[in-house]
Formats: sequence, structure tokens, C-alpha cells
Amino acid sequence: MDVLEKWNGIYSTRNSSEPAHVLLDHLHLLPESGQCLDLACGLGANAIVLAQQGLEVQAWDISDVAINRLRDYASTHHLPITARQLDLDQAEFPVENFDVILVSRFLDRSKMAQIKRAVRVGGLIFYQTFTQTKVSEGGPGNPAFLLEPNELLRIFAGFNILSFRDEQRVGKLNQGFRNESFIVARKTKEETL
Repeated sequence: MDVLEKWNGIYSTRNSSEPAHVLLDHLHLLPESGQCLDLACGLGANAIVLAQQGLEVQAWDISDVAINRLRDYASTHHLPITARQLDLDQAEFPVENFDVILVSRFLDRSKMAQIKRAVRVGGLIFYQTFTQTKVSEGGPGNPAFLLEPNELLRIFAGFNILSFRDEQRVGKLNQGFRNESFIVARKTKEETL
């Protein structure tokens, strides 16, 4: 089964998705207006929240099933979302184009430099995904799709870190934000990667 088939199958049976904690916990950091990218958007829960906050949103995902459902929702609710079915392996990211980029539960390290270049100076990155250090089952099993401890801090070194969370296996494991890590970072200078 190829990647498109896999995700179309998942989104054909899933009714909805929840917005990312990193977004819901940091809505107050969003600009009042601007261009936003929800990368690997799935059914678009994050894109919907971003559009409801007054941002113009581009939402990209490989699944045409998810993209078509998001387009229908955005049209019905008159939300400024442009949803594109796009294989991110082939995607060309526009440079210095977005005021906000949100990535939730997606990790492709080969795209990090493009993501960092695509956000404008002064713009924000909201990034949340699964970690190698887990307290319960869930998320991908392949370590290529799992963050190492503090990896987001290394990836966004040079950005102004506004918020970071990576609780790993410390303390009361049945409490807190586990199995995932997130960062909110502000780009302070042009990327020269």
C-alpha cells in the first residue's frame, strides 16, 4: 500500500480530528492577520482554528479525501482556507512566505530547512509531533518519524524559543503532556541554509 492509499483509507473512516495542543495552548501568540500554512493538515482541525482566528490559511496534505472534506467544510463555513492535495516529497516551499507555519504529528527531517526558510522573519513556527520516549503506545513505531529528546530545540536553534515542552519519562507518568513534544519559535533572522 502506498502513502496516498494509506492516508485516504484513514481519512475515509475518520469523522474528525482535534486541534494540536501547541496551537490551542498558544492562540494568544498568533498575529491578528497574515498568511499561514498548515502542513500535513489531515482533516484540517488546525487550519479551521487558524482561519477562525483571522488568518488566511493554506492547508497541504497528501490525502485527496482529507483535502476534499476540508474544502467542503471551509466553503460551507466561509473560512479563508485554500486546501491543496500535495505530495510533500515533491513540494516546493515558497521562501519567506508565511507569518505562521503549523506542523502537527508529521516529521520529515529532510523538509526542516524548507520549513524554516518558508516562514517570514518575525513569523512563528508551531510544531508538535511524537517522540521516541513514550509512556504508552500510540503514534508511529518507526524511529524515523519520532523526535529524539530535545530535538526540536536543536532543529530551531537560532530562532527565539517562546515555548517548548518535552516531558519524556520524568515524574508522574500518568499526568502531563506525554508521548509528544512541541515548540513555538519565532524566526528572528533570514535563514542562510
